[in-house]
Amino acid sequence: MSIHSNECGIVMSFDSTQQALRAEMLMEYMDMEIDTFPTPKEITAGCALSIRFDAELLEQVKQLVRTEHVVIRGLFEWAEGTYQCIWNGGEES
Repeated sequence: MSIHSNECGIVMSFDSTQQALRAEMLMEYMDMEIDTFPTPKEITAGCALSIRFDAELLEQVKQLVRTEHVVIRGLFEWAEGTYQCIWNGGEES
């Protein structure tokens, strides 16, 4: 399944366009396959841009967010007909 499908992959949303563009630049620098697209209406965020990536990159993306101090609204996965937050950028227990 392609990351360009609405119901595939993980969506990273942001509260600022600056952080979205910064994350896009860092992810492209790391040769990650991503798709920048309008934030889905089901996700409340302060920025109209989101980034979709394959689930297999999840741990690598989390590490990038932590080490590069990228400020995100959250990581979302399509489940049960809507997007559900799976990580908000904080530490996990």
